[in-house]
Amino acid sequence: MYPQLKVYLNKFINLETISTDRKAVLQPLVDYIQQKVNQNKAVNLNFICTHNSRRSHLSQVWAQVASVYFDISNVYCYSGGTEETALFPKVAETLENQGFQIFKISETNNPIYAIKFDENEMPIIGFSKKYDNAFNPVSQFGAIMTCSKADEGCPFIAGAEKRIPITYEDPKISDGTLRQTEVYKQRSIQIATEMMYIFSQITK
Repeated sequence: MYPQLKVYLNKFINLETISTDRKAVLQPLVDYIQQKVNQNKAVNLNFICTHNSRRSHLSQVWAQVASVYFDISNVYCYSGGTEETALFPKVAETLENQGFQIFKISETNNPIYAIKFDENEMPIIGFSKKYDNAFNPVSQFGAIMTCSKADEGCPFIAGAEKRIPITYEDPKISDGTLRQTEVYKQRSIQIATEMMYIFSQITK
């Protein structure tokens, strides 16, 4: 893991800030991952929100990082939306400020990003797509609903073994304001903290 990213995690991630009520929300995902680990099966996680532009990408990235940090192998994290838009540039900027290396590898209306957190790990590929895009798993995965709109609007996710709502407030509310940078930073920290907590609970 990049040294600057590890420093950032050590500085800003405090698992003790997670409330008992919130831990109860996170527990179904802990249980799902633990079951897969116990069965020595791949852990496929698809994080889903409406536009696959902000929260689902942050969740995908931080879950993948947390799995490596806690040395939980065979974890593969994806993201998708109920519709395709584009990864919002502020998300990439926020992750870069937190220690990731970000490479834009395609310049289109829906750019593709390579998001690296370690010199020797495969980069995370970030771009907006529908949750059932061929890039994502078609079966044997957990569907984590990161926004209430997607959770309510998609009552059925084909191929999902388990559907788990873990919703976050959309940082989009700060777009165009002086607080945008701070709001995106704090939402990323919140998601990072919760993903780190989830994988800290997994026993090998």
